[in-house]
Amino acid sequence: MLNIYRGREGMISWALHRLTGLGVLLFLLIHIADIYVINYGPEAFDELLFIYHNPFFRAMEVLLVAALYYHGLNGLRIIAIDFWDRAVLYQRQLFWAVVIAFFVTFIPTAILMLRPVLWAN
Repeated sequence: MLNIYRGREGMISWALHRLTGLGVLLFLLIHIADIYVINYGPEAFDELLFIYHNPFFRAMEVLLVAALYYHGLNGLRIIAIDFWDRAVLYQRQLFWAVVIAFFVTFIPTAILMLRPVLWAN
């Protein structure tokens, strides 16, 4: 097999895929924990909801969506490389296609998510 997958875009993609996967897993664990609070009654759950209005939490929410978008798009790139033998020859182009698709999809989403914070009355 050719040794063109190692280094540069391939390694950046590999590292980002793992980091975004860990970020999504961390969110899932936090989400399970906060949903578990509902077992203590609706009052306890309502008291926890203040964190969703915190600007730090809003930023983390935007980063979560970024992680989901990148992880999903890069997952499609990995599927192409796994199922199409010659895709390894185009892995750099596929990486840059993922980067472009990420920005094209994420920027409008981030604007929509941050609109209440940035343009609050």
